[in-house]
Amino acid sequence: MKIIPAIDIIDGKCVRLSKGDYNTKKIYNENPVEVAKEFESFGIKYLHLVDLDGAKSKHIVNQKVLEIIANETSLQIDFGGGLKSFEDIQMAFNFGAKQITIGSIAVQNPEFCFELIEKYGSDKIILGADCENRKIKTSGWLEASNKDVIDFILQYQQKGVKNVICTDISKDGMLEGPSTDLYQEILHQTSVQLIASGGISGIEDIYKMKEIGCSGTIIGKAIYEGRISLKQLQTFV
Repeated sequence: MKIIPAIDIIDGKCVRLSKGDYNTKKIYNENPVEVAKEFESFGIKYLHLVDLDGAKSKHIVNQKVLEIIANETSLQIDFGGGLKSFEDIQMAFNFGAKQITIGSIAVQNPEFCFELIEKYGSDKIILGADCENRKIKTSGWLEASNKDVIDFILQYQQKGVKNVICTDISKDGMLEGPSTDLYQEILHQTSVQLIASGGISGIEDIYKMKEIGCSGTIIGKAIYEGRISLKQLQTFV
């Protein structure tokens, strides 16, 4: 199972939010590159990099952070936040992303996203299925939709998407455990490679995600708050 630490960026700084609420912003490091290098020093191979400014602005904002991390580490970066156009997406790849995560645009403009999958291939595109009470939310989780999370995933599975990051927004940043029941349901009803995100509070949660069949786990606040040490994560790496 892939261990994928998260770095969320606002104003070029490494931050975390609770339940996606920008008013709960907590800065953990002024320099995200330092954080990425520390991850790499413990054998971490993957990074989930989110441009929260981009998610709010609806266009890529922190591409320079992506570029520096890509140039100064060998981490395989999946990048998301504000990717709404071919130009933004190509920029993300040009600046060093190995994969991109499509979320809001996958709800708002599916035809465009089907073109993306055809253009770049399904290995390059991760579907971001961020939900609250099973309904997909968009635009930095500020806007609700009426799409059920499993219907949404199945829609894209039919178009060739293999990799899905699912975040239960009610769990995100709360350190109260992940949405195990929801993930089991997704794994039972779809055939995607599911990456669990949100609520990881300790090392036992990671073992649980592995046990139910998740292909990866994104870990954010649990690392920054010292609930999980990078040394503990080495056992998975």
